[in-house]
Amino acid sequence: MKDCLTPDYMFESYRAITPEFLRSIGVRALLIDIDNTLAPYEVEDADDATAAWFEELRANGIVAALVSNNHAPRVERFNQRLGLPAYADSKKPGKKTLLLAMKALGASKEESAMLGDQLLTDAYAGKHLGLRALIVPPIKDKTNLFFKFKRFCERPFIRRYARKHGYSAYMQFWHIKPIKKEEN
Repeated sequence: MKDCLTPDYMFESYRAITPEFLRSIGVRALLIDIDNTLAPYEVEDADDATAAWFEELRANGIVAALVSNNHAPRVERFNQRLGLPAYADSKKPGKKTLLLAMKALGASKEESAMLGDQLLTDAYAGKHLGLRALIVPPIKDKTNLFFKFKRFCERPFIRRYARKHGYSAYMQFWHIKPIKKEEN
C-alpha cells in the first residue's frame, strides 16, 4: 500500500507556497483547508495577506478551492472576500468533496494538490486520491486530548519526511529533532 500520510512537501506557512513552485511541480489547481492552514479557528474573515496570496495565485493561472471539514457558516463567512469555490462539511479524509472541487476547477488529479495542516485528514485525503500533499504546521493548534493524540500519531510521518528531505526549523512543531549528518 502506498504511503498516504507522509507529505510530499512541507512549508513553514501557506504564504511560502508560490505560483512558481506550484508550476514547477505541475500543479495548476490547489484544494485548500481553512482552519489552522489559512487562519486560526477563531479568525472569521480572510485577512489582507490571505486575499493577496490568492490574488497572486489567480494572476499566475493557479485556480483554488476551499475544502473544509468545518460547517457552512464558517466556510461561507471566510470565503466572502475570496469568492472561491468552497466546500463545507467535506468529511476529509473522504475524497468525494475533493473530486467535486477538482471538477468545479476543471482540473485533473495530475495537476491538483491538497494543502492543509493535518496528515490524518488533509494529507491522507489528497494522497489517497493521487494528489500531492502540501502540509504546513497548524497556525494555532488545539490543545485538547484528541488533537494531542492526532499530532502524536503524525510524528513518525513527519520524521520520514525529515529523513528524506532534511530538517527544517518549522518541524519543531512536531518535536522533530535535527537530523545529524553521518560522519565520513
